[in-house]
Amino acid sequence: MKIAIGADHGGYELKARLLAAFRDCQDMGCYDPEACDYSDYADDVAMAVAKGDADLGVLVCRTGLGMSMAANRFQNVRAALCRTVKDAETARRHNGANILCLGADVTDEKAARDMLTAFISTGVDDTPRHAIRRAKMERAKRLSDFSLLASADPEVWAAIDAQVVQEDTEINLIASENTSSRAVRLAAGSVLMNKYAEGYPGKRWYSGCLPVDAAEELARKRACELFGAEHANVQPHCGSAANMAVYFATIKPGDTIMSLSLDQGGHLSHGSPVNFSGKIYNIVPYTVDRNTETLDYDALERQAMEVRPKILLSGASAYPRAIDFRRIREICDKCGAIMMVDMAHIAGLVAGGAHESPVPYADFVTTTTHKTLRGPRGGLVLCKAQYAKALDSAVFPGMQGGPLENIIAAKAVCFREWMQPEMKDYAAQIVRNCKAMCKAVQDRGFRIVSGGTDNHLFLVDVKAKGMTGKDAAAALDEAGIVVNKNTIPYDTESPFKTSGIRVGTASITTRGMKEAEAATIGGWIADILSDISNAALRQKVKAEAARLVANFPVP
Repeated sequence: MKIAIGADHGGYELKARLLAAFRDCQDMGCYDPEACDYSDYADDVAMAVAKGDADLGVLVCRTGLGMSMAANRFQNVRAALCRTVKDAETARRHNGANILCLGADVTDEKAARDMLTAFISTGVDDTPRHAIRRAKMERAKRLSDFSLLASADPEVWAAIDAQVVQEDTEINLIASENTSSRAVRLAAGSVLMNKYAEGYPGKRWYSGCLPVDAAEELARKRACELFGAEHANVQPHCGSAANMAVYFATIKPGDTIMSLSLDQGGHLSHGSPVNFSGKIYNIVPYTVDRNTETLDYDALERQAMEVRPKILLSGASAYPRAIDFRRIREICDKCGAIMMVDMAHIAGLVAGGAHESPVPYADFVTTTTHKTLRGPRGGLVLCKAQYAKALDSAVFPGMQGGPLENIIAAKAVCFREWMQPEMKDYAAQIVRNCKAMCKAVQDRGFRIVSGGTDNHLFLVDVKAKGMTGKDAAAALDEAGIVVNKNTIPYDTESPFKTSGIRVGTASITTRGMKEAEAATIGGWIADILSDISNAALRQKVKAEAARLVANFPVP
């Protein structure tokens, strides 16, 4: 167990004695008895605990009051001022305290040692009544970022409050959603939104752009490093804009694009007739094999050789299997097409090594920066160096004016987070959780499209059980489990009703859930859909779901 200990000058001597008795503690200052500010050391210890660099913390000042107040400003920190061993045990067991605050003027060395021993050795009580109370404390801290809005705009505050409550109390299985870190959210809401910065770093149309230039260069360089790309454009406002930029950079109106049909798992911006892509370009859709519900690369090659598209686009919004990018590269080389990959859904898996990367093979790779990547809502384009100039011109001045530099800064934060070693485990856990949840549903007799999953999502054929995707999603919503209705390959229902639902595990993995929790949720899904008219069962599951998520607070 890693324990960080800090003190101001008033707590310096007691800290020294605790360090002598508990040699595994990490000394985070102060390092001499000269007068100093307690908040500096409270910040250091609290930050270490909040980031997970330390399991527990200890803070000492003369009374413990200043340290506790300073430390409790941090999200995911619960600092407890204790005077007795019972205080330390209760704070740890019931309140989940992770920082022990001591007053050197009111606590002798023996009492301090005894309290720290009790604090370290006492486990946290995860029964619902205590877990729910701790979750409410964390919710209040998340809302504190927006506290000014409570008086400035109560109506908007109410909407934000409702979203926080919803995130905290429901199980989010929307495959295209995730929860970004507080650091990402802070960058997205920063003063960088105040700056207009048409153009690119070093070549802006406005003066005063040095700060946003620095942030954008960080985002661009980190994107290239993270994904192994030769060039990156971080300015697109969304994934559809990223796709538009590639089209504008490479082909003319009326040119042919081959892409996965929307009703087979594709995306609106890949050529739907109601989207700009379908209105401007000649879209030739390809499909999955009717029997396997997976891509047939030989059939795709035959079609591509016949059509000879200018762009062969791969990637999907509802395809549960791994995509063979090497094989698609071979097809593109044979038919003379530009290889474009939209990896919006799997970008986090690619970044974490849980899915093969398309970057070594593709001419262009587009993505959103949320979904499995869990950054801000925005877009990104990666490309070979030979296309860099054409791509950048297509984005600006071709289709956008001033970029959202606050969102670009948040993208930079996101990319840095993905460079940390633990994110490989996170990406792999998303896939493990998805497989566990999918199996739990499948084992209860539900048909899974393609028979399973290789990534972060799976599709359930609910029509086989006599219901529509719309009805299934509504029933699960009432039970506190949020999914979306979704078409399945060769669907006979309308897109407004559908024969399936789409289920994703990125968001619950961000909360810290693993295979056991995923399997439990899969069982609840099967229970609800097996008895869809049972309102009492939905309420029972909703209560159980609330108890589960209370133990896994939103970061």
